[in-house]
Amino acid sequence: MKKYVQIEDVQMSFETRQGTFVALKDIDLKIDPGEFVTLIGHSGCGKSTLLNLIAGLLMPTDGIMLCADREIAGPGPDRGVVFQNHSLLPWLTCFENVLLAVERVFGATENREQLRQRTGAALSLVHLSHAEHKYPHEISGGMKQRVGIARALSMQPKVLLMDEPFGALDALTRAHLQDELMKIVKETNSTVVMVTHDVDEAVLLSDRIVMMTNGPAATIGEILSVDLPKPRNRLALANDARYHQLRGAVLEFLYQKQAKEAA
Repeated sequence: MKKYVQIEDVQMSFETRQGTFVALKDIDLKIDPGEFVTLIGHSGCGKSTLLNLIAGLLMPTDGIMLCADREIAGPGPDRGVVFQNHSLLPWLTCFENVLLAVERVFGATENREQLRQRTGAALSLVHLSHAEHKYPHEISGGMKQRVGIARALSMQPKVLLMDEPFGALDALTRAHLQDELMKIVKETNSTVVMVTHDVDEAVLLSDRIVMMTNGPAATIGEILSVDLPKPRNRLALANDARYHQLRGAVLEFLYQKQAKEAA
């Protein structure tokens, strides 16, 4: 099976006034089509840096990075990005914010009606058709994040990249959007790479959890396969022994193994 994302021996360094800062080293990761992978670790472990490398927003100091067998040489529509900050343009409606991305990707090959149909379909996917004419200041934080997800999905990316997309939301909104994301991923068969600090979120959503060692010079410490059957129900998992085993394995890595390394 072809890998959608291939990361081989990737290093990432930054030049600072104090000298060279090594953020990541020896990163090797392969991601299958349709796989949901989360990156988890303590602050400063390079999770967002690795996501930005996959997005093409940063170029690695060394190593090989491929998406669908093509070198990642910069940002592209094959990789849609959803940030913690929704990054919506406040002077555009929800529909217009999504349409902007659709026009960028498909504007040269499709007519105006086709572009609008794509935009409407993306908003429908995240259940926001009723709010398409509202401006960002007129909708809630959770709805703004759904617009951001719609905008990324509207480009039909090979990989959906998410940098703590629910981190700034309250617990109930966060849970609702996690459930919505599971449905969207199933419907679109999206390949997803998501950064999170939330252990429960990682276990609930993931096929694999990539656990990063502490920085500087962070690397992949362990990769945990999440063998819980899908679709997943958060209420059912509350009493699931395997769920708690997996959750415990992540917590052990983060708060025992990495604490010992830091000491």
